[in-house]
Amino acid sequence: MTNSIEEVKDLKSVFVIGSNTTENHPVIGIKIKQAVRKGAKLIVADPRRIELADRADVFLQINPGTNVALLNTLMNVIINQNLQDMDYIKERTENYDALVELVKDYTPEEGAKICGVDKEDIIKAAKIYAQTKDSAIFYSMGITQHSKGTQNVMSISNLALLCGNIGNEFGGVNPLRGQNNVQGACDMGALPNVFTGYQSVINEEFVSKFERAWNTKLPTKVGLTVPEITHEIGEDKIKLLYIMGENPMISDPDINHITKAFETLDFLVVQDIFLTETAQMADVVLPAASFAEKDGTFTNTDRRIQRIRKAIEPVGNSKPDWVILMEVMNKLGYDKKYESPKEIMDEISSLTPSYGGINYDRIEENGIQWPCPNVDHPGTKILHVDKFAKGRATFVPCDYVLSFEGLSEDYPYTLVNGRMLYHYHTRTMTGKVDGLNEKAPHSYIEVNPITAKKLQFEDNEKIKVSSKRGEIETFVKITDIVDEDVFFMPFHFADGAANYLTNTTLDSISKVPDLKVCAIQVEKIKVLEVSNA
Repeated sequence: MTNSIEEVKDLKSVFVIGSNTTENHPVIGIKIKQAVRKGAKLIVADPRRIELADRADVFLQINPGTNVALLNTLMNVIINQNLQDMDYIKERTENYDALVELVKDYTPEEGAKICGVDKEDIIKAAKIYAQTKDSAIFYSMGITQHSKGTQNVMSISNLALLCGNIGNEFGGVNPLRGQNNVQGACDMGALPNVFTGYQSVINEEFVSKFERAWNTKLPTKVGLTVPEITHEIGEDKIKLLYIMGENPMISDPDINHITKAFETLDFLVVQDIFLTETAQMADVVLPAASFAEKDGTFTNTDRRIQRIRKAIEPVGNSKPDWVILMEVMNKLGYDKKYESPKEIMDEISSLTPSYGGINYDRIEENGIQWPCPNVDHPGTKILHVDKFAKGRATFVPCDYVLSFEGLSEDYPYTLVNGRMLYHYHTRTMTGKVDGLNEKAPHSYIEVNPITAKKLQFEDNEKIKVSSKRGEIETFVKITDIVDEDVFFMPFHFADGAANYLTNTTLDSISKVPDLKVCAIQVEKIKVLEVSNA
């Protein structure tokens, strides 16, 4: 997030796109509701009529995968009605003329046709966003998990820059992270192209710094993303895989493909707190301690580094992740010993400029937001206040391209997937809670009443759903929050897992798979009659 969670309840204008915020990020969702109750204007764009849509001044129930077209149309309206912030554009941005040239063809009529919404609603949304002094955008994986996800994000940036809404309080571009320490993991270099603090692995200066600190030789080429790793396993180029705290047998696209790849490995190690579907395939399982059994830090979605403290001793033979990793690397011949997470944080601070002022004493009571370059720095609540790190921010015009496989005679319906309030990710933890399982016991698929009538589906009937990659059986949930011929499934459940259906096509830049939307067929399950003959 460029801005802070503490600002949300006082926002004047909120644009939520590709995020079911009240179910996926309920704390921030509550704060958005508080802002609306205090008079904030709310725009919501989503293929489903999510809870926030009922509180919105404008709800745009767009066709799945049409985010870029919608954003370009909003910018077309803003420019044609001269609502853009020209002073900000002239002082802080570049490539504005290219943006103007691209979005001129995205008239309200054309945008409405592509997105499947009313052109007057698009115009109203554009005016709300542009005419409010400060407007904040919130998005999540409904924006990023597409084969054109990078273009989605760039288009959001274009809109915010157009109205001067980056670098100001109560504005900003605010991606909401999917799990509690995703931000911290990325900050710590859990990406194939960077060390901690996003220091490039192909930059000689950074490589030398880490080699000196760790007294070892480091590789200097970019590694593989998760989908690329799976592909390389299938090509017989990777023989051993070590998975920590991840359950790809539920969370990754095309589970049949994942299963086949993992079965070809020579050796699979899984480090986790429970015996997940993925851990059940492992040659070795390393039992890890949960958050309640260890000390450390989490970095949340608004860049805030916070302490966590051990409440109980690790159960059984489980150990904190840092201890397991240290013992493995010691067995492999790297003889570095750490005494505590505090010592590790001191090393992180010494090597990571954005964490340079972070230590346990400073975050004992309250977390600090990075960048925090030294111990005298208070942390940074809002990014890009005076200038951008690169100088001027660049408009990156993006044309709309269909972002998922097209519908066909064999697969004539659209499936969208996401999360629900009662379960978390792959149910590794929430699936063990009786009360939550009573609320949401099994997989289901949301079907519009008109579509259900056409297909003769009954509520809670079990049906077959198939795509080019696989098929499942799941239960019908008839609801008008999805459009006709658009279906929705939560991905949490192993029984009737949505990711047997989803697409592995990658974004060419981010390498994120096209998880959110795919083409499907749905049909009644045929009951075989038993002859008495």
